[in-house]
Amino acid sequence: MALAGPGEDAGGTIKGMVTTSDDVPGASVSVVLKNTKKTALTDEDGTFRLTNVPAGTYQLEISLIGYDTHVEDVKVEEGKITAVNIRLNLSNAELQEVIVKSTKNKLVVRSSATVAKMPLTNLENPQVYNVVTKDLMKEQMVVSFDDALKNAPGVSRLWSSTGRPNDGAGYFSMRGFSVQPTMINGVPGLTNGGIDPANIERIESIKGPSGTLFGSSLISFGGLLNIVTKKPYDFFGGEVSYTGGGFGLSRVTADVNTPLNEDRSALLRVNAAYHSEGSFQDAGFKKSVFLAPSFSFKANDKLSFLINTEFYNAEATNTLMVFLNRSRQLIARTPEELNMDFNRSYTSNDITYKTPTVNLFGQMTYKISDKWTSQTNVARSVRKSDGYYSYVMFLDGSASGPIAANDTLLSRFAYYQNSTSTTTDIQQNFIGDFNIGKFRNRVIAGFDFMQLQSVNDNSAYALFDYVNVTKPNDARYGMLTRAAVDAKLATTAGATKSRTNNYTYSAYISDVFNVTDRLMAMASIRFDHFDNKPTINHITSAKTGKYNQNAFSPKFGVVYEVVDKQVSLFANYMNGFRNTAPVPGNEAAGYPVNLKPQQVDQKEAGVKVDMFDHKLALTASYYDMLVTNMSLGITVNGLNVTIQDGEQESKGVEFDLIANPIPGLNIVAGYSYNHSKMLNSAAATKDRRPNSAGPANLANLWISYTARAGKMKGFGAGFGGNYASDNYITNSLATGTFVLPAYTVVNATLFYNADKYRLALKADNIADKEYFGGWTTVEKQMPRRFSASIGFRF
Repeated sequence: MALAGPGEDAGGTIKGMVTTSDDVPGASVSVVLKNTKKTALTDEDGTFRLTNVPAGTYQLEISLIGYDTHVEDVKVEEGKITAVNIRLNLSNAELQEVIVKSTKNKLVVRSSATVAKMPLTNLENPQVYNVVTKDLMKEQMVVSFDDALKNAPGVSRLWSSTGRPNDGAGYFSMRGFSVQPTMINGVPGLTNGGIDPANIERIESIKGPSGTLFGSSLISFGGLLNIVTKKPYDFFGGEVSYTGGGFGLSRVTADVNTPLNEDRSALLRVNAAYHSEGSFQDAGFKKSVFLAPSFSFKANDKLSFLINTEFYNAEATNTLMVFLNRSRQLIARTPEELNMDFNRSYTSNDITYKTPTVNLFGQMTYKISDKWTSQTNVARSVRKSDGYYSYVMFLDGSASGPIAANDTLLSRFAYYQNSTSTTTDIQQNFIGDFNIGKFRNRVIAGFDFMQLQSVNDNSAYALFDYVNVTKPNDARYGMLTRAAVDAKLATTAGATKSRTNNYTYSAYISDVFNVTDRLMAMASIRFDHFDNKPTINHITSAKTGKYNQNAFSPKFGVVYEVVDKQVSLFANYMNGFRNTAPVPGNEAAGYPVNLKPQQVDQKEAGVKVDMFDHKLALTASYYDMLVTNMSLGITVNGLNVTIQDGEQESKGVEFDLIANPIPGLNIVAGYSYNHSKMLNSAAATKDRRPNSAGPANLANLWISYTARAGKMKGFGAGFGGNYASDNYITNSLATGTFVLPAYTVVNATLFYNADKYRLALKADNIADKEYFGGWTTVEKQMPRRFSASIGFRF
């Protein structure tokens, strides 16, 4: 126990750091000052603070599930800070039994060090974020990243992963804008293919423009998706499981953890998965292998290291996405009007691509003092697209189509892709927690360097043939083979051999300022220098596209805890930006060639609740966003000119609820409504909802119960699903509208948890509902599927 300098208010302050027996920070640890009403919950870095404590001697009780309760005597002096460091020891009781008896809701994450890049509880953070935990994914027998995100309010899948170069991961809509999963542990971690959930501790969907802390190159105006990976722990343990089901599903996972030395300062955890799956269509498959070793080392009381590595390799066929015509009036306006059999794949099992991915993450944490911590992050991502990519489109009747307009003949395209993208990120953060007079400040000041490089060696796109979707006996249907594609590509000119490079240099600072114990204000700003090197065409030796651009991005927020550590009201102003390339030719009409970055400003207000001993967690908010500086084409004196008068609005409400009203009963529910409209744009889209906005209304629900005692102890069941309203996937004056109908899909699970094993059954899409997703595309979603799993713990 140590005494420090001037305190905060009347009375004294108790400030502490809790670590577990593996010498890692103890997050969400309960801290109670006995015989008072003072309580706290530790942040993700294990810290806590109790203020305005009357002078005297007290007992501090610290408890965490699975660890022995620790009682510490503390002496508080007027106007001073009492600092304590507490280490919790692993309980001798069976950890699994302790967890089964616990009444705390494991589906709730109460703090995050990623969202604000500093440890803040959810109630202290003026930004909205939703969390999908590994426990919820296990309860739902989730076998894909896309299915896990069905639990995130306001998130809807636009595209399945395509495997394409540079942007082949899946696309989702958030607050009216498209977004891809690009962040792992708060720094870049990208893929051109799918994401295996085996190494996911939780998924954070961070809402709203977040350019101030995360930049612009890899995130969306609507927010970002961040994956927090599993970390090593200080005892030997693990789990292996197998899941099998319809459409050829066969999945094996393993999670093994072990200390590497006697003092448990070096820890190793390895997660691995093999996944094989067919398709409900007449062709299509995916096979992947995933390996994720992670290593932590505590050199001493001040210095620690964490290394997380992920190796993913998959081979797959293209998911059938039927692209609609983009330049003429559509004839069919709904999937039903296309009169096509969506159980046909329009491809073959030898038209495949591979997407090997390596993501490396290293973190060094150094405790400079009791007030300042240095955090150095290094990340490198290498992702490749290698193989055959095919897609289909109703192209006829457009300027490039030789046949009269129709929505019956599908043009089938194919090409060979060989592309490698490399992302390197180096980030240095200084994180502080200190007082200026009586006011507490939590500060992060950081620098970030990022390089994005892409090397492409791709063939031209070849128009392979036409297939009539209304005639199941069209002889051309089965002619798409690898040999036939090779022959077609050999006579098709237009290969791409190029290299692109860009660099981003950033500096940012953010301060959370306690005006009082319950009133907090956040102020943040970022400066970005973006340097886009010229794209090199290795065929013609041409160099094009070089430009530089600077951007400032502010962020402000305020939080008032109406009920201390239980209910908070919040409001924020957040900014995001997107770099915009110059427009050569503008100078001929007297307009600037160099454009400004696009900007988005968000205003949001809402309430956050964490009540009844953490049995009820709720977030509700209203947001209003405006995008400015959007490019808009006009004609001046017969010349085509690009100006930046375009605007888009996006506003709506979001609701997120996680409740544990009685032991064993969990409720997860969410709802969102989004209104998006192009305010000032080309005539073709003015006053229309953008096709990237997804459905206006989204809802998710999951209710589960696990018996905690008696003869049925360990048995449980879960039931829930998703609702989406009509989705305007094409919406312009040139094409008219194409609408994917609203749908409700229901899933259910049955499971039994024993000390050493788990058995589970699942039914996806119980009613066998035919429903669709898309973004200028029509993609039929999976019909009813049954699956079963068995897992063993050790």
